[in-house]
Amino acid sequence: MENGKCNGSSTTKCNGAAAAAMHVAMLVTPGMGHLIPLAELAKRLAARHGVTSTLLTFASTASATQREFLASLPPAIESVSLPPVDLSDLPADAAIETLMSEECVRLVPALTAILSGIRERRRLVAFVADLFGADSFDAARDAGVPRRYLFFPTNLHALTLLLHLPDLDVSIPGEFRDLDEPVRLPGCVPIPGKDILMPLQDKSRACYGWMVHHGTRYRDADAILVNSFDAVEPDAARVLRHPKPGVPPVFPIGPLIQTHCAGDDDAAAPPSPRAACLDWLDRQPDRSVIFVSFGSGGALPTEHMRELALGLELSGQRFLWVVRSPSDEGEVSANYYDAETKKNPFGYLPEGFVERTKEVGLLVPSWAPQTKVLAHRATGGFLTHCGWNSVLESLVHGVPMVAWPLFAEQRQNAVMLTEGAGAAIRVPESKGKEKIAAVVREMMVGEGRGAAVRAKVAELQKMATDGLRDGGAATSALDEVVDKWTGGEK
Repeated sequence: MENGKCNGSSTTKCNGAAAAAMHVAMLVTPGMGHLIPLAELAKRLAARHGVTSTLLTFASTASATQREFLASLPPAIESVSLPPVDLSDLPADAAIETLMSEECVRLVPALTAILSGIRERRRLVAFVADLFGADSFDAARDAGVPRRYLFFPTNLHALTLLLHLPDLDVSIPGEFRDLDEPVRLPGCVPIPGKDILMPLQDKSRACYGWMVHHGTRYRDADAILVNSFDAVEPDAARVLRHPKPGVPPVFPIGPLIQTHCAGDDDAAAPPSPRAACLDWLDRQPDRSVIFVSFGSGGALPTEHMRELALGLELSGQRFLWVVRSPSDEGEVSANYYDAETKKNPFGYLPEGFVERTKEVGLLVPSWAPQTKVLAHRATGGFLTHCGWNSVLESLVHGVPMVAWPLFAEQRQNAVMLTEGAGAAIRVPESKGKEKIAAVVREMMVGEGRGAAVRAKVAELQKMATDGLRDGGAATSALDEVVDKWTGGEK
């Protein structure tokens, strides 16, 4: 493949001039966790099918990091920034989910005009919106786009919950967090009420109403594309393969994780920490380092940050920790719209910690090249917030996980990974240093549950890789979707 274009290789499915002319518009609601998998979907469509794409991004997330990421994409993928939207009438404490949903609704007229313009100059065969953008189906319909798809960047468990949410809203009168019994859904691991998606935890908040609304609107999609794969949640995949009437067909097309073109040296990231942390990993034994990162949007409360530091020290394991400043307000999603930490994060660590651990640990402020760290031979574990992109990157590279969820769907992901997939061990809720140390040690060198998790992740790594090969489950699912475009089906 050159620049994401069809070159006739054995891994490229070229469908002639008709396929090369096909174009897809994709709406990316805010967050790099939404942008990266959609960009990877666009890359895969270009490489395998010769389909070009336009990524439509929100003005609220027009950060330098996002601009550089978009500029690094192949020529087959262009991007358009949607006009700014005034959200000043919303409450100051409006949840992230509310902000994204409101911005999408208010953009429908502008988006309709943009899609109409794309249709005039391209063979626009489909419109794809991600999980907070289902209201944009109205714009695609009004612009005459023939097919409307939902792209769900997280897993089948979360999708199943949202598809059932309008019914659960009626059948569960109280709060999820107060339920005595876990929520049981077809094909899913039972989810304790307190671990249900964060925006569903308070029915009085606007974000809850928005999530119920989205669950209803998902049924307007012609199909749902999901960034997951059958092996990691086989029962949910089996159920969704035969959806009830009124539910769109579901296509697991993952894992879609960040990849780089040849010669692309992490264009969206600063170069200096990259070289330093990878050079440090080069000097460590195989599978000996636990990588600690809470994603581009996560921040720990100060107390948890200190306990984590002491727990890592007490564990005796080598570690590479991407350290962020704690949020002043204690809001764990503090960095969602801006991934750069604002203060020197090392000043919040326990006194003497940096000096005491300098022989076994490396601290990196704000950012590290996560996919390269996870792919490194020295990395043997990943202490993660359980954001789905990070989970998939860990599985693709065969790295077992310690689960420390923060916000959004991460607590639910942690339940699925620990109780269902068997790919992680969860840090106890109390977050004391001794408990953190015990979980880290078990994951890295334990002969009981740690060994079982390491073996299971190695198995899932193979299945994820096999699914992306010619004839594999994920590749075949995406082929089936594109074949509908060439055949005029939905």
